[in-house]
Amino acid sequence: MSLSTHVLDTERGRPAAGVRVELYDEAGALVADGVTDADGRIRELADTAAGTYRIVFHPSSPFFKRVELEIELDEGHHHVPLLISSYSCASYRGS
Repeated sequence: MSLSTHVLDTERGRPAAGVRVELYDEAGALVADGVTDADGRIRELADTAAGTYRIVFHPSSPFFKRVELEIELDEGHHHVPLLISSYSCASYRGS
């Protein structure tokens, strides 16, 4: 199972570079972490077993200081994008 992510600054209409992202397993242990590149991406955040995980984003938003999602990962590749602005945030299961 592999996991990638992409953070987009929808307020400014550009990728969000320099965002710290962490992945924790069900027991709360840190499995992987990284920082988004100039394109707002972490192409290979983790290569781990299927299961329930928490992906935690630390954006440089004046309001959202931490965005945490609990996700269920099965076999294959998963992509979890985050769209963020000063006023809202959203995510979806990408491809």
